[in-house]
Amino acid sequence: MKNYQQLYIDGRWVNSAGNGHLDVVNPANGEICARVPSANLQDVELAVGAAKKAFAAWSENPSSTRAAIINEIADGMQSRKDDLTQAIVASMGCPISVAADLQVQGAIDALRSFAPMAAEMDKQQEHTNHIVVSEAVGVCVLINPWNYPLSQLVGKLGPALAAGCSIVVKPAEQTPLQDLILAEIIDGTSLPAGVFNLLTGVGSEIGESLCSHALVDMVSFTGSTLAGIKVAQAAAPTVKRVCQELGGKSPYIITPDADLDAAVRYGVEDVMLNSGQTCCALTRMLVPAEKLAEVESIAKTVAAEWQIGDPMLAETNLGPLSSQLQQQRVLSYINTGIAEGAKLLCGGTQVPEEFSKGAYVAPTIFSNVSNDMTIAQEEIFGPVLCIIPYQDIAHAIELANDTPFGLSSAVYAENRAEAIKVASKLRAGQCYLQGAYFNTDSPFGGYKQSGNGREWGLEGLKEYTETKALLIDADAS
Repeated sequence: MKNYQQLYIDGRWVNSAGNGHLDVVNPANGEICARVPSANLQDVELAVGAAKKAFAAWSENPSSTRAAIINEIADGMQSRKDDLTQAIVASMGCPISVAADLQVQGAIDALRSFAPMAAEMDKQQEHTNHIVVSEAVGVCVLINPWNYPLSQLVGKLGPALAAGCSIVVKPAEQTPLQDLILAEIIDGTSLPAGVFNLLTGVGSEIGESLCSHALVDMVSFTGSTLAGIKVAQAAAPTVKRVCQELGGKSPYIITPDADLDAAVRYGVEDVMLNSGQTCCALTRMLVPAEKLAEVESIAKTVAAEWQIGDPMLAETNLGPLSSQLQQQRVLSYINTGIAEGAKLLCGGTQVPEEFSKGAYVAPTIFSNVSNDMTIAQEEIFGPVLCIIPYQDIAHAIELANDTPFGLSSAVYAENRAEAIKVASKLRAGQCYLQGAYFNTDSPFGGYKQSGNGREWGLEGLKEYTETKALLIDADAS
């Protein structure tokens, strides 16, 4: 068992002001794999104070310096790719092949993409009577989830550093290990002390203090909608910026003239990836009613290719859920779907005996789901797909938008032009066309209860900036 004993504050490893600790549990077998400190309110004061002290000098560094340091951190991550991968496999159960490529290498490449964006901060818009400039927003608290723990951290850390912000990071209590490794990497780089600070701890104990702190200028939060509401409430009295990426129940419309085999395969694989623990997963597959039987047959065949297994084995493509608590949540939804009368095509609540100690859930597909069922309206966050029949495209669009969420969506049509026509009517922050995949160049964020603000790409950088107008007399020198 790996035992981490210190937090990273002001460029140093320091003991927590309290004596608490968190046990990190391997969801594949239920065993404790690591222990980390549990920060308290005194630690919050030290971390925020260090970030505040470091901000001015860091934000005034040339953009080329910030870019070079971002690449230096990415180099360090590359050299410790195996350690980062093992941390994610051990703490959240992501299969090693998925963790290495999607969760770790993808995050390293994404961090590098923010290095050239630092130069965006040098650009000015010159007008006859004013000049518009961008400046770093200030001290940022980054609160990250457990499902893509390194990727989500990079999606906040990269633009924050590029803009010139200083940072306090709070990882999910279930998955703090890759953050601690990243702190070790940063400790060996040229990043000035205090720019990056890491607090491992329980959100209910230190989250409100981080979000409400008067010296914090921005909070970026990824998590559930319920938790996001609490973050916004805590931040409101100090009128700080809050960027939130929250829940989703994303619709996927397959049109009558689409390539059905390709379209259904794409949808099933999207939901099963990462054991269904993806906020933008296309968990509502809307299909023509007249093709429902054919869709069911294809979906069952594809789902059978996703077999639960030991996440340390290269051939495993479906690992456990992140915790037994999450497993029980997902199983409860499956039971609800059965009770509501949805047709269970495959999966359910049973798993092979050899995996009974882990937080596993079998690939589960419901068909003939009504959009007003609980399983169609609430985010399950597991390998559970709902197939919903529609009568015509207008009906499909109505069903797609009939949700409190608006994070993502998808359309598979006969061709891209037809897909765009449907996509333009969907109320969601992203829409994947013709089997497209997530990329970190595109802005990501939601409508409605799926949050506010955007991450990734240039739009993600803008979240960490303030706009200043310099008013000038055109005739004066």
